[in-house]
Amino acid sequence: MSLTIARPDRPGVVAHRGASAELAEHTLAAYELALDQGADAVECDVRLTRDHQLVCIHDRTVDRTSSGTGVVSEMSLAELSELDFGSWHPSGTSSPVLTLRELLTLVLDWERPIRLFIETKHPVRYGALVEQFLLAELARFGIASPRSADLSRAVVISFSAASVWRVRRNAPLLPTVLLGETSRVLGGSAATAVGATGIGPSIASLREHPDLVDRAAASGRVTYCWTVNEHEQLDLCLETGVGWVATDYPMRVRAWLGGPDAASV
Repeated sequence: MSLTIARPDRPGVVAHRGASAELAEHTLAAYELALDQGADAVECDVRLTRDHQLVCIHDRTVDRTSSGTGVVSEMSLAELSELDFGSWHPSGTSSPVLTLRELLTLVLDWERPIRLFIETKHPVRYGALVEQFLLAELARFGIASPRSADLSRAVVISFSAASVWRVRRNAPLLPTVLLGETSRVLGGSAATAVGATGIGPSIASLREHPDLVDRAAASGRVTYCWTVNEHEQLDLCLETGVGWVATDYPMRVRAWLGGPDAASV
């Protein structure tokens, strides 16, 4: 089975923290639902615990998305495992903390090729250790050194230029996306300086600077846009030629796009 996810006439659909509008974000159930709904890729945020385990949690603390309180970097995986990360959501589905290892297992074992966009959060207590442990985990699964960027099952994304640079330096064939809110960052020299293979504007930034996509393409970079939940937002992405759209509603966006195939990175 080819690992290339290719169809140039429409963007690939990335489930933002899973099917996060329907089930609690960063839970295994949310990711399984997104894949069942036909998402081409999934996105997660990663943070290091006190005992250096990579967990899929967006916020600095667990207060918003769990039954407990505390700073992720000050808690061990065992402590996080005692919390419920699902019942806060309107769906009311109880869920344990999700580790990156568990998510990688799900993605790589899925019946069709799926790409995983992994966002590193910065600034954080452990700094560059985040990328160090992330690349080690990808190596453990045999996907840290793909034969080419097109065949890569993982993409590392970050608002931190330093994070992108560390990944490019240590795993040069892994695709990377520099996220940002301003055209100065995404359309200027920052993406070039760190060797990012893609840029990631918000939908608001894309609306203000639609030329970002063409400028990125002229430099050989793909565009990943977040977070695309409305039809008019998707229309803008289609008009400008965005390569990947991150959405909380993967089934809805897939239906708007139509067809079973996805775009390439």
